[in-house]
Amino acid sequence: MNVLFLSPHFPPNYYQFVVALKKAGANVLGIADRPYDDLPLELREALNDYYQVPTLEDYDQLVRACGYFTHRHGKIDRLDSLTEYWLEKEAKLRTDFNVWGIQNEGIDKVKSKSRMKEMFLQAGIDVPRGRVVRNIEEARAFLKIVNFPVVLKPNSGVGAANTYKIHTRQELERFFQDKESSGNFGDYIMEEFITGTIYSFDGLTDREGQLVFYTSHRYGQGVMEVVNEDLHVYYYSLREIPDKLVAAGKKVLEAYQVRERFFHFEFFRTADDRFIALEVNMRPPGGLTMDMFNYAHDIDLYQHWARLIVEGTLPLHYTRKYHCAYIGRKNNKSYALTHEEILREYGHKIPYHCDINPAFTRAIGDYGYLFRSPHLEEIKETIDHILALKNQ
Repeated sequence: MNVLFLSPHFPPNYYQFVVALKKAGANVLGIADRPYDDLPLELREALNDYYQVPTLEDYDQLVRACGYFTHRHGKIDRLDSLTEYWLEKEAKLRTDFNVWGIQNEGIDKVKSKSRMKEMFLQAGIDVPRGRVVRNIEEARAFLKIVNFPVVLKPNSGVGAANTYKIHTRQELERFFQDKESSGNFGDYIMEEFITGTIYSFDGLTDREGQLVFYTSHRYGQGVMEVVNEDLHVYYYSLREIPDKLVAAGKKVLEAYQVRERFFHFEFFRTADDRFIALEVNMRPPGGLTMDMFNYAHDIDLYQHWARLIVEGTLPLHYTRKYHCAYIGRKNNKSYALTHEEILREYGHKIPYHCDINPAFTRAIGDYGYLFRSPHLEEIKETIDHILALKNQ
């Protein structure tokens, strides 16, 4: 089986997917913009062939690379990067080279937030009221239906980039003035602001769409607030997942007919215990969440995913042994505990910690700790201690 992996070196921990594919028996092909000798040794050893392009943004270069691989190795059977940024290029390449998976005709409903809203409603799931607004007149019309605050975000965008919480008419006018002066002509969607806690429904399906693995994470605050207000980020997995969340997540899986993919769905949980759908992501959650999957359940989902790709339907037996928390610290804050004190006090329950790549620091901090415990109260107390500031 020929599996083509785009950007196998980035995000930094995703080389483990390539290593797992090689171990599972795949012929692994890589495309990236780095010289081969600059790739990590373990990644180089896992790649059967490699093609360097000047930039992954140039579609013609990607087509040439795929043509090169097809000539040398035969038909490409799977193509992925497992990241949101390259979803559209992946779909186009799958279409042009007849590769199994999401192709051009299916990409809009996994990239466009307005299409996501339509899909949620068709599945019978509550959503924030919202609509695409192309100018301030359309925004003012929507404000006759909802009140401030509202959220404005690109209708097609990655993560929380260029997402804003708008409180007043003056802020709204400033937003559209800045948008016009910057030459940003992309569509934005405006939504009512929902007060609630963000919960995810994350997992993996097999080739037939059967749910192989699922879990959930509770977030301290949304990425929009973390980025725009320079807040801390933390989130942790659940050992007991609310039945309503599981039911809503399964409805989304059915609506989207998710096949042989990781998924990351986000919901608001309101004070009256409703789950309101926020967005879908047809890839693993970002940051170190893949590793959190593994540490929370004592499994290896990198390897299980790879075997599922190569072998087809493959059951996974697991239990939710631990809560696993991600705790991100920022270099611009002064903390009560030093790094050395954290490791001295909590190191026996911290299976992994590392510097965060600069591309992700605004969203998840400069340094991340994974902490696991079977006890939720211990998770919460440890988060508070590690993030406590001096003189707090």
